[in-house]
Amino acid sequence: MGNGRRRALSALLGLSLLGGCRSEPNPAVAPLPIDTTPATTTAFAEQVTTISTLEAVEAVQLAAQAGGRIKELRIRQGDRVRAGELLLVLDQAQLQAELTSLRAALAKDRLNYQRYEYLVRAGAASAIERDELAQAVVASTAKLKQREADLAFRDLRSPIDGTISDVKVKAGDVISAGDPFTSVIRNGELNARIDVPARYRGQLRLGQPVDLEDPGTAMPLAHGVVISIDPSVNAGTQVLLVKARFSSENGNLQNGLRVRTRVVFQRRQELSVPVGSVIQSSAQSYVFRVGSISDLERNPGQAPLAELRRLPPGSSFALQIRVSLGPLQNGRYPVLRGLSAGDAVITSNLLNLRHGTPVSAGGS
Repeated sequence: MGNGRRRALSALLGLSLLGGCRSEPNPAVAPLPIDTTPATTTAFAEQVTTISTLEAVEAVQLAAQAGGRIKELRIRQGDRVRAGELLLVLDQAQLQAELTSLRAALAKDRLNYQRYEYLVRAGAASAIERDELAQAVVASTAKLKQREADLAFRDLRSPIDGTISDVKVKAGDVISAGDPFTSVIRNGELNARIDVPARYRGQLRLGQPVDLEDPGTAMPLAHGVVISIDPSVNAGTQVLLVKARFSSENGNLQNGLRVRTRVVFQRRQELSVPVGSVIQSSAQSYVFRVGSISDLERNPGQAPLAELRRLPPGSSFALQIRVSLGPLQNGRYPVLRGLSAGDAVITSNLLNLRHGTPVSAGGS
């Protein structure tokens, strides 16, 4: 073999050995961008939630105590009235005529009694006749007072300060005694009628906090306390009537309003995650948290560890964690098992994540 050919083979062999000594490049794996939030402690409440109706503490149905034709109607729906304010006047013409007749009859009976009283003292009449006339005076007086009381009932006045509800009559209508025609309502304090399932009866206490929410928007409306607990359970529905008291300080609560009520038995602090970070699968709950390669090595699952170890030091990975959760409240789940405080929980790109996926946290 010539010297030139030997030099060429030696050079080719050297290049081959040099190429064999080079290490393979790291796999080109682009981390998936994600957002994270820390698992934090949040206040949760053991509670029962129902839909309830508010009742104004001061709400009075108005009805005339005497029947007759309405002469004056001084109110309409929405009017604000004061206690003692005149609301309605019934026609008094017939009653005034009766009173005139009764007063005349009483005056006559008194005059007859006085005459017989004089005659009895003079020995010209019997005491029995005088006593009968005395009884007539008593009866006439009683009848007159009764009708005078009826006259007072022809004027209807407001028993409380408040606002007039729907008025079902008008001037000129004839109403009967005892028939309600409107209500006067004061929405300063209201009670919520809460039907609590009987299984919670052992947890109910006077003074327990109760929260009110708008059932459509879940916006908080007011905070109150339990003021009464019915001693018996409804046999048909197996619920217990509980009443809670609320103040309508800004006028947002009204008589008859349907609201969501939360009777709070106990408040506690628990580790929690937002609802958007939880994945439900096969009746199990999972979250992804950010971890290191050493975290992944302790729980590799089906992650390709050999390839992932070749990524740059300090790389982050998505770790799928099975968690045990409590009931959802205010957009967060209490975490009973599976996470620690401060764990970086992934909240975005969840559908693209697998256990061991390289990730790059872009926010929190």
